Amino acid sequence: MSIQLICASHSPLMLTDVEETENGVHAEFFRELDQCATALHKFNPDLVVVFGPDHFNGFFYELMPMFCIGTAAQGTKDWHLESGPLRVPRALAIDCVRHLHAKDIDVAISHEMKVDHGITIPLYKLTGALARYPVLPIFINCAADPRPSFKRVRTFGTAIGEFLADKNLRISFIGSGGLSHDPPTPRLEMSPPDVAKRLIQRAIPSQEELDARENRVIRAARDLVVGKGPCLPPSEQWDRDFLQNFVSGKLDAFDAMTDQDIDRIAGFGAHEVRTWVAAASAAKAMGKLQTELKYYHLVPEWITGMGIVTGLA
Repeated sequence: MSIQLICASHSPLMLTDVEETENGVHAEFFRELDQCATALHKFNPDLVVVFGPDHFNGFFYELMPMFCIGTAAQGTKDWHLESGPLRVPRALAIDCVRHLHAKDIDVAISHEMKVDHGITIPLYKLTGALARYPVLPIFINCAADPRPSFKRVRTFGTAIGEFLADKNLRISFIGSGGLSHDPPTPRLEMSPPDVAKRLIQRAIPSQEELDARENRVIRAARDLVVGKGPCLPPSEQWDRDFLQNFVSGKLDAFDAMTDQDIDRIAGFGAHEVRTWVAAASAAKAMGKLQTELKYYHLVPEWITGMGIVTGLA
């Protein structure tokens, strides 16, 4: 087996001291994540390919690509995560972009990508550092409407897998995000002018701004636990339906999902499952992928249906 797949939820509230609502749930999740990290180190990849979203920390409406590949990348300081450079194989990243363009997929390229907790949490939790392994960082727009369709995401992931198929590399694919969750992220069309300006203009938030945003998320999580708004509760039924199709390899089943239904049932953050679909599509393009559900539990104080799926090909 030369291909490893790890798809996992990345709620940044796991980094806080928000109160546990069910004894042992946090420890159980971290225990399973630690086992994934052990498996990754044992696999010893030549390359880690991370498909992740952004939360208006590195990508903004001023110019919002549907997909972007970084030839160099730097972690942001959101949620007090340690910043630093990723170890990106620049020539491989550029060749990947060229391959995608030749396949009529107009992926963007960044020579100085900023990656937030959507990519840095899985790198820290699964590899132990931002630069322990060579990393190909791949952004998928999951937060800014309009987003790429699930069919387009599948095509994108498949094309990346096809590009890597003849490289003779041991590759760990990571899909970071989801499952159902509805964080208090501002929506452009519903925001007052000052908030809309922050979503549009490309400006890295100050630590003061990050702290204010993160405190708002923590308050929203505590409100959700006691049945208050503004966040929609995570949906176990939606999550389990998604996981059943995902683990069964029925990735085309997601083509019929609409953003409106996701918003209504699973919440604004559930759009991040696009990263899972892309990662699995890439792995599937390189061999016969066998996947397994390792963990699932609703964790309301993390606002999220927390899931982990692993696979080998």
